[in-house]
Amino acid sequence: MNAEKGIFITDCYCISPQLTYNATFFEEPPVVHRGNMYQAKEPVYANLIPAGLLRRMGKAVRMGVGAGLPLINRNPGLDGIILGTANGGLEDCIKFLNQIVDYEEGTLTPTNFVQSTPNAIGGSLALLSRNTGYSTTHVNKGLAFESALLDAFLLIDEGGAIKLLLGGVEEISEYNYNIDFLGGLFKEEEVTSSTLLNSDTPGTVCGEGAAMFVVSSEKTADSLAEIVDVDQITNPTENELNEKLSQMLIRNGLNQKDIDTLILGYNGDNRSDFWFQNVRDSFFSESEMHSYKQLVGDYPTSSAFAMWLGVQLISGKNVPGRGTEKNRKARHVLIYNHYKAVQHGFILLSAI
Repeated sequence: MNAEKGIFITDCYCISPQLTYNATFFEEPPVVHRGNMYQAKEPVYANLIPAGLLRRMGKAVRMGVGAGLPLINRNPGLDGIILGTANGGLEDCIKFLNQIVDYEEGTLTPTNFVQSTPNAIGGSLALLSRNTGYSTTHVNKGLAFESALLDAFLLIDEGGAIKLLLGGVEEISEYNYNIDFLGGLFKEEEVTSSTLLNSDTPGTVCGEGAAMFVVSSEKTADSLAEIVDVDQITNPTENELNEKLSQMLIRNGLNQKDIDTLILGYNGDNRSDFWFQNVRDSFFSESEMHSYKQLVGDYPTSSAFAMWLGVQLISGKNVPGRGTEKNRKARHVLIYNHYKAVQHGFILLSAI
């Protein structure tokens, strides 16, 4: 995407397998997870979501609304809601399909069906906030969040919006997990989040979460970071990926040394982590490097968490892995992630 100018992040909120919904993530050691599922640490929703609605919400909807509503309440007058999710409320979808079989296509409970569609998250946010603006949910697997971000760029660039809610949401579905596990996506042996990246075995671990952002066409005193660019490519060769990255830097007037901070999607899978190492070695060997999937696991829209992490680095927060560089504010942050080594995405952030 080569818009005339970037868009600005003015607020953000994150629910993840770490305690990111409050300041604990920056003040204490990260939560250590064992096994192949990293479950989200959720806040108390009682003061945010009406109890009657909360009881009927699936996990994806609950996390999405729980992360999005605080931003909507703090930033009134949003022009729309753009989300990315690969699976949406898949757990509720499977429950609904099972009901069709169990009740022989008779009278079914509508709740599971209503909560199962991917756009249920955006719809719930719009209904609770009475937002009648632009509302779209992108569901193209590992590039769902990048596509949502591209949509936000285009809408703002065309003058269709000034301020939007943007986010990525994913839940762990037992059914989908089992399918991916049988397909070899996850590790067969037990690892911890402390040893994941050094495991040197096939497979990764499954994660979930919701990261939400308020983005605006206008730079204000409240702006936290600028989203300069976003790009994506599917099934590239190594040379094609390098060319895509080079073009991104050139069109934004940057060289390799300008990227002082990298956020890479290392996931502990020895079949595909070489993609990240190649980018690091070929372009940014002197940049400060951060990985994040040892904190939250791997899932299709994990790049939304990576962008939240990038905002924290630009703000100078003391995030896990910063070491002696803690509290140093990043200037230009490049996020590179791939999903199943097929869908590759880049997001470029800059300090204000």
